[in-house]
Amino acid sequence: MKTLIVHAHPEPKSLNSSLKDIAVSTLEGAGHEVRVSDLYAMDWKAVVDASDYGPEASNPLKIARDSGRAFEAGALTPDVLAEQEKLLWADTIILQFPLWWYTMPAILKGWVDRVFTYRFAYGVGEHSSTRYGERFGEGTLAGRRALLSVTVGGPESHYAARGINGPIDDLLFPIHHGILYYPGVEVLPPFVLHSADQLAEEDYAKAAEAWKRRLLTLESTDPIAFRRQNFGDYEIPSLLLKEGLEPAGRTGFGLHVSS
Repeated sequence: MKTLIVHAHPEPKSLNSSLKDIAVSTLEGAGHEVRVSDLYAMDWKAVVDASDYGPEASNPLKIARDSGRAFEAGALTPDVLAEQEKLLWADTIILQFPLWWYTMPAILKGWVDRVFTYRFAYGVGEHSSTRYGERFGEGTLAGRRALLSVTVGGPESHYAARGINGPIDDLLFPIHHGILYYPGVEVLPPFVLHSADQLAEEDYAKAAEAWKRRLLTLESTDPIAFRRQNFGDYEIPSLLLKEGLEPAGRTGFGLHVSS
């Protein structure tokens, strides 16, 4: 297994950094290859601008079109090209981050914004009366698997079905479905560590062991059963889920999970 870990926390002594280090040692100890993109250590540029696209940048800047032209011309910046190469090399992707304001840190979102360019992560495939491009189960990154390892400050009850913050699966849906599954990555159920700011030493030891167990079962874990776009569940071109496919009473994001 070849694993890319994208790590987003500014403190090398943080819980997130510890979980990243455990992932590296556990996976390498099991004979797997691991690469790490430590975004803060890399001083990753988190904002998209015209400098990302070199001579392919237009005025006014057109992000999708210009990023696609730069990708096809090989004119993307070296840092972005290196991350795209890592994604193509990997068969497993781990995003390691704290949940900040209900989403990923800005530096990690900036990694997505810059690396997932048009013609690489989106804007690929056939558009016709029966297909709407290669996405949501198909695409450049199809055949890969991903796992979110997320630390959360609040207790688990705050993120339960009736919790005030909303269900954790709903909060992570835009990342699971909209960032990872969109370009074809199969998404594994997340590893979520709650009450991260209040972990006692014995709780950390238990969490570390649970994390190691998850890492050693990545290849045998079933992914979330998101519906594939072009395989009959959705009307095209409206992309509405066909009537009657959802389990009784299911609404919202859950409509896009088939089981």
